[in-house]
Amino acid sequence: MTTTPPTPPASAAAAAAAAPVALACRDLHVTRDRTAILHGIDLAVDAGSWVSLVGPNGSGKTTLLFALAGLIPAAGHIEVDGLTPRRAGRRTVARTVAMMPQRPVVPEGVTARELIGLGRTPHIGRFGTETADDHEVVDRVIDRLDLHDLASRNATTLSGGELQRVVLGRSLAQEPRVLLLDEPTSALDIGHQQQVLDLVDSMRRETGLTVVAAMHDLTSAAHYGQRLVLLDRGRVVADGRPEEVLTVERVAQVYDARVEVLDRRDGRAVLPLREAGPDRAPGSAPGPGWAPGAAPEAGV
Repeated sequence: MTTTPPTPPASAAAAAAAAPVALACRDLHVTRDRTAILHGIDLAVDAGSWVSLVGPNGSGKTTLLFALAGLIPAAGHIEVDGLTPRRAGRRTVARTVAMMPQRPVVPEGVTARELIGLGRTPHIGRFGTETADDHEVVDRVIDRLDLHDLASRNATTLSGGELQRVVLGRSLAQEPRVLLLDEPTSALDIGHQQQVLDLVDSMRRETGLTVVAAMHDLTSAAHYGQRLVLLDRGRVVADGRPEEVLTVERVAQVYDARVEVLDRRDGRAVLPLREAGPDRAPGSAPGPGWAPGAAPEAGV
């Protein structure tokens, strides 16, 4: 016998519908060097959610993050956790919003631990010094990101992937309520990619952290983001659940790419397809590098 699931109480439905907005912008425009980069962006991000920004190179993802953080001039309205970045002081904004840039500026002569410790700066008075609580926060970040082997090294000697993890540590040491990530795993191997993304997601679920991340890997963007915002030429061209945004037709149109889109248990996956050539005709047998247990040919 088929039973109908109980209807949620009206109060629960209303609470879900009224989830607080942690970050929003309306009619956002950014022009740099007399070139229009963003054109009328409207965006609202629920508190405690993960939104992945995707789009081809030059689509405006990084510019949008910097504008939301109040780090570059922008026209339109921006509000982050109740603050207007252009009106609030930089220190006030930094206690709420942390930005992890793709190309960080690293001061000469600082160790990795000291670089992480700079994340505590917004919480320290102008003439104050680090407290035991500040040191404890840094210790926790080093533990969670497994950075003990790097902590005493000069930050300028770190590899790209090592530095990326340390810079993420600096952002987490700010203890923000909104975390903006610009390609947070671009320099990481696959193991550290999973470690970093899983860590950020676990912190989101544990603490209600709001995450907005610009990501090139569409599969990772879909697996971690409950919502995808697709940018192209400075405009939002799609906004919704991963299965709504990532379609073969839309990826082909926006990225000019040939892909296969698969629905897996842990989310939507986007796989690039090689162009068929004289040695790789459609439907051909697996190549000499194939072995039992290897990934199947695209389309199989």
